[in-house]
Amino acid sequence: MGNLLTLLFTGLLLHSVSAVVLEDFQVAQPPPVPRDAKQCTLQILQRDFAFSFGSAEVVTFSPPTDCGLPGSWSGITLNLTVTSNGTQFDRLGIFTFQNVEIWRTSTPEPSRGDGIIWTYIKDVTRYIPLFAKPGTFILQLDNLIQPGLDGIYSTTVHATFYASSAAHPPAKKADLIIPLSTFANNTGDDASVPPSFSLNVTLPQNSVGIYAELYASGNGNEEFWYFNAPNQFLPDLPPGITFGQGPFRELRVLVEDQLAGVAFPYATIFTGGIIPTVWRPITSYGALDLPTYFLDLSPFIPVLVDGKPHKITLDMSSAEDDHTVLQNWFVSGLLQVITDSSQKRTIGSIKSYSADPFAQTSASVSTGANGDVNFTVTATHKIHIESEYLSGSGKSTHVTWTQDLQYSNIQNYLKNGSVQNVFQHAQGNCVSLHNDIVAVADSFSYPLNINITLLSSNGSSFNAAFDHSYNRDLLPSPLITGSKISENQISSGFFNISPAGNTGNGTNANTFEYIDADGNTYGRKVTALLNNITFDVQSGNLAPVTVRQSTSVDQGLFEGSHARLPGGRVVS
Repeated sequence: MGNLLTLLFTGLLLHSVSAVVLEDFQVAQPPPVPRDAKQCTLQILQRDFAFSFGSAEVVTFSPPTDCGLPGSWSGITLNLTVTSNGTQFDRLGIFTFQNVEIWRTSTPEPSRGDGIIWTYIKDVTRYIPLFAKPGTFILQLDNLIQPGLDGIYSTTVHATFYASSAAHPPAKKADLIIPLSTFANNTGDDASVPPSFSLNVTLPQNSVGIYAELYASGNGNEEFWYFNAPNQFLPDLPPGITFGQGPFRELRVLVEDQLAGVAFPYATIFTGGIIPTVWRPITSYGALDLPTYFLDLSPFIPVLVDGKPHKITLDMSSAEDDHTVLQNWFVSGLLQVITDSSQKRTIGSIKSYSADPFAQTSASVSTGANGDVNFTVTATHKIHIESEYLSGSGKSTHVTWTQDLQYSNIQNYLKNGSVQNVFQHAQGNCVSLHNDIVAVADSFSYPLNINITLLSSNGSSFNAAFDHSYNRDLLPSPLITGSKISENQISSGFFNISPAGNTGNGTNANTFEYIDADGNTYGRKVTALLNNITFDVQSGNLAPVTVRQSTSVDQGLFEGSHARLPGGRVVS
């Protein structure tokens, strides 16, 4: 493993022979907004993010009035378009508006020569209350320019507003959106945990519904959290091969230090992850639009509506005895609040509470005489909370919030660490009932299988294979249309490092299906080989009229790729 560590810190130059600008993309459904409605588009910002650490783009926003009264729209989308040419790491992007994070993204890694371009259109209709008034829009995209890193991310963001009409009524919206953020005014409003992040929140006394949306991503030593080993097993592994604190992660929300709900995060792989040529031109799912997590905090209305500030805490826990994680997770959130027509205070009480503060976990290990180490980590968490409350207008509500989540992670370190496998699966069901009517429902399954194999004794050649899925049947809240997504991505790649020239390649196959409660559908089957789209079929009423055509065949060799592997190992 000493040779491997030396290798992974050496420079890797992958020579591009692309004849055209490479168009990168994440497979995802187009926003289900009314295409035939009157549309008004305005530019939010334009910026070349060069040396931009600590220098976010901060702009003022005023809502347009030529597509109806502000807040009356049937939908809103944001269009992010970025070009880059050169050598650069992937970078995390945080969009904040009115102190509320509304989009978390990341950048594909550029190539030298003709460069790359990508466009992603994000549905932000659920944030209409924020866009209905003037405010500050912030894009934090921390980039670095130095010798060997010269890629600049030239970025534009536009917002499109869709007018409402008899055919397209105004979108449902909350009466109030409350940030769960740092309230920074010059950068993204996400908090870095650990330690846990807490803030005091004052809710309207006539609140009758509180729905949380949470953002979270592992970065730094937590980027490959699913490859981390339990601390007790680290002495069995080759030094430096991975980090500790185990592979289990749980995002927790606490109200006055009492657990209100949890989320098992989806494993987003950024475009520099393990083998960057795998993620060109198709990024891993979620890389351009990281998934968010939805909880119903309505059972805590009897506690939160007394007119006083109450502490809400976000943290990330592990299966270790101390439940801590490494640095760092970026977290934030927001509360969508529904209020009663009466201004009188809502009254009620929590009738039943069953929620262990942390998941129930277990860990086991087996070792072999040939240096093989195999371990398994499992976790489960069940939550059941019931409340009853009476609004000022006289409506009685019985709320039941339940979560039943399971997790398993099996890792194999074989042949003294020259083969590393992870088989992880997070799944669960979450549901809230308001007077027996479903308000929030989340049934998810996130299988992840990765194999990393060294092909030479000195570690100069290695490959990786990925089988990665995102299956989710989600009703985020009564304000947001429910949808079902089934995404499977099978990909693989190869690197060979040689004084004569380093080479790499990648393949990627995606099968994606989307359907929502309004009857919108979208499907896509797309494959890539050696940087070339080899098959692409789109279907459903959301599919564009014109579809992507295959580009000219590329040799699959790239310049300026930067890969990161578990254990902090960097191929640059």
